[in-house]
Amino acid sequence: MLEEKKEKFKKFSDWAGSTFSKLGLTPNQYTLISLVFILISFYFLINQRLILALIFFLVAALLDFVDGAVAKFLGKATKKGAYLDTIVDRYVEGIILLGFLFLPLKGFLFLPAKVWIFLALFGSLMTTYSKATAKEKELTQEELKKGFLGRAERIILITLAIFLGIFNLSWLLYPIIILGIFSNLTALQRICLALK
Repeated sequence: MLEEKKEKFKKFSDWAGSTFSKLGLTPNQYTLISLVFILISFYFLINQRLILALIFFLVAALLDFVDGAVAKFLGKATKKGAYLDTIVDRYVEGIILLGFLFLPLKGFLFLPAKVWIFLALFGSLMTTYSKATAKEKELTQEELKKGFLGRAERIILITLAIFLGIFNLSWLLYPIIILGIFSNLTALQRICLALK
């Protein structure tokens, strides 16, 4: 949903591109550095130090935004860079969701917490896979970006999960449940759009 309102964030994107381009790092370096921060976040998450896990996760998420902003500002947006960014995005989400598996979470609605975390991970992967496959198989000329949860919404829900877990570890699961349900619904939406 936020993907469709991208133009509203253009001023912030321009500012980020201008500011972070002064540091001399390439867009791809920003992309790869986000992996370092997500691994640090993962370490703190599995050790239940959620405030630090949240801080490092937010830095990784910010760098994911910065790499594209810098690429656009410098006129260095490339297909290889976009590809690398997409791959690293999946690793960032996968690593942090893997970290949730190490937490002592109780189940919800007769399903263990691990099942909800798996559904969140699977749905996250399928939203991207259904989009990429539709283009690869030439069912559509443009990327399918519509649906309940895009990348931005997934990052917001993961952030909310870690934030709520700081106050009560059991609350952490509720945004993950929402992510598990709606990311899979988003994948189904995109599959239906591709088949139409």
